[in-house]
Amino acid sequence: MSGDGPKASDAPPEPLGRDDWRTTFRPDIPSSARIYDYFLGGKNNYAADRDAGDQITARLPNIREAAQINRAFVRRVVRYLVNEGGVRQLIDIGTGMPTTENVHEVAMAANPATRVVYVDHDPVALAHARNMLQGTPNAVIIGHDVRAPADLLADPELRRLIDFDEPVGVLLVSILHFLADADDPAAIIGELLAPFPADSYVALTHVTADATARVRAAARVYDAATTPMFVRSREEVLALVPGLDVVKPGLVWTPQWRPEPGEQVPAQPSDDYCYALVARKP
Repeated sequence: MSGDGPKASDAPPEPLGRDDWRTTFRPDIPSSARIYDYFLGGKNNYAADRDAGDQITARLPNIREAAQINRAFVRRVVRYLVNEGGVRQLIDIGTGMPTTENVHEVAMAANPATRVVYVDHDPVALAHARNMLQGTPNAVIIGHDVRAPADLLADPELRRLIDFDEPVGVLLVSILHFLADADDPAAIIGELLAPFPADSYVALTHVTADATARVRAAARVYDAATTPMFVRSREEVLALVPGLDVVKPGLVWTPQWRPEPGEQVPAQPSDDYCYALVARKP
């Protein structure tokens, strides 16, 4: 055979698909986790994430403050679950990039015996969290998609730390608005809590357009990201926790959920663009 013909190695590479970000590092595709990191002032983001974040900020000028309010809710709800709910194990799903006062740090400050399992499906978030958790025996991160709750709950690392005979706190902060109605987020919440006893909890925040239609325009930016966004109304968010007892003060704007002494509630709490809710399994 002649050596002049084309070789397999000369063929153009197969184009990368948009869905390969789960297994291949794709800084060119905005990531919902890295966009959130950008809003929080973090450094674990790339040009595509910052460009998407700037597009969102142009529509929602308070988005950086909203991200900080969301993180403050995480701290409050973790302390509530550990101190008042008596929960000693937490599953934080859609944890995103490590930041200051992470869930395991807040939980273990409240009670050092608390065990925390983080869950995410973004490979960059997983890599950074694994590095952060080195040498922390009571916390681990596992790679799963919330849309497969059975696989998530069957993970050996989760079962090493989580006792299914004890109440659990499931954190679904800023993740459910990345699930379509077809994913049936209410059923997912039910499946996550099903194996656990009474006095288990779910805590969530969810983007809504109830305060301003600009939220829908901002949500469309995520159409070009790893995960599209689906905003929901107050009634639709409440419908995500059927059969559970909603903890006072109920479904409220995020900064209104049990602010701690000295914590200022914004004059316009709806500028957070998110509802917050905590519910208990009876």
